[in-house]
Amino acid sequence: MEFFVFVSQEWLLVTTLFVLMAVYAWRERIKNGRPIPAFEVTRMLNNEEAVLLDVREAAEFKGGHISGAINVPYKKVEAEAEKVLEPYREKVIVVADKYGQHAGAAGRTLGAKGFDVRRLAGGVTDWQAKGMPLVK
Repeated sequence: MEFFVFVSQEWLLVTTLFVLMAVYAWRERIKNGRPIPAFEVTRMLNNEEAVLLDVREAAEFKGGHISGAINVPYKKVEAEAEKVLEPYREKVIVVADKYGQHAGAAGRTLGAKGFDVRRLAGGVTDWQAKGMPLVK
């Protein structure tokens, strides 16, 4: 009961807290690479503005991946991605994984190394759900 009294009396303070929390969450999300939808990824890949980095395990990658994707498993991103992606430093790196759970951490790692990073919203699963093609 006291909590609701506090909120009603200090509504400006509580509102400010929630706004700051939202801004913090938004900034952290951007830091990991802004999520972009499948149609935007397709446009960027077709215009050769971007390179797709698939961070799924090799077996999943071989089972079906987006055309032109480069595979560096998530566990090896820290050690190997910079060497593999160096020729593409001037392009946007779009990070994709199965559902989007590892793309943020991989994006943060690449961003810290100076790459311009985006994340495929929803991962490869969402890509497939939209009827977009995969190659084997």
